[in-house]
Amino acid sequence: MTRYLHTMIRVSDPDATIAFFNLFGVGEVRRYSSEEGRFTLIFLAAPGQEDVAEVELTYNWPPEDGSEPEKYAGGRNFGHLAYRVDDIYETCQRLMDAGVTINRPPRDGRMAFVRSPDGISIELLQDDQLEPKEPWAGMPNTGSW
Repeated sequence: MTRYLHTMIRVSDPDATIAFFNLFGVGEVRRYSSEEGRFTLIFLAAPGQEDVAEVELTYNWPPEDGSEPEKYAGGRNFGHLAYRVDDIYETCQRLMDAGVTINRPPRDGRMAFVRSPDGISIELLQDDQLEPKEPWAGMPNTGSW
């Protein structure tokens, strides 16, 4: 039997990334730190999805020698994470109010894309498509997703 466990993304600022995911209802469920390995793993899930569909944030601590930490760039083989939301317009407004750019607005009342603080593409999907409405219907795409 095979069972999906999680998707891992590397992050440079765990607190900013957790705050970003909290904006659309995904929160921390557990954490593990290794002094020897100099890393922290933080597992996030939507309510009721613990141990079913999680995102593992991997934070590699800065080098002890004071050198610059490794910079992470998105891999071309990684597409995006996707989350279903109750109200895509309310969710996108909450993200915008927190300073998040809506890269692909929910013009169709169903789908939007944003990026995490480390540039990971996040797709937000409305369960039952809403009627298109402003300001979303006329909003242009920003950047890439």
